[in-house]
Amino acid sequence: MRRFEKILMPVDLGHESSWQEALPVAVDQARHAGAELHIVTVVPEEPPQLAWLPKDYSDKMIAYVKPKLAKLVEAHVPADVKSQQHVRQGSIYREIVDLAQEQDIDLIVMASHRPELQDFLLGPNAARVVRHAECSVMVVR
Repeated sequence: MRRFEKILMPVDLGHESSWQEALPVAVDQARHAGAELHIVTVVPEEPPQLAWLPKDYSDKMIAYVKPKLAKLVEAHVPADVKSQQHVRQGSIYREIVDLAQEQDIDLIVMASHRPELQDFLLGPNAARVVRHAECSVMVVR
């Protein structure tokens, strides 16, 4: 049986549905395997056509998101589960897949939903992660 040492859980801080069901599963998997849990949120790419955005837009977005992610982790990841937080910027599925490769992730746990719903992290991004990730992916419905 394969042992998972590093587990990645993507969350969309704007949509509780992206983590409400899946994060407890990721925590349980991490606790059971004694794995390190990596939680990532992805800030959308800065649109190039919006020249009126301040030059430090990306830095401000990341600085705004970091404490929100920390608050979610503090509230929902028990202290006995070793965890790391990551804030990335870019294409959602690509950042998830790239982070998984960079951190040698063994398992990605992510939420899905009914296909007719449109969500920032879910749906097409979950499908792309499943197709492109080099590690195992668990999709929680």
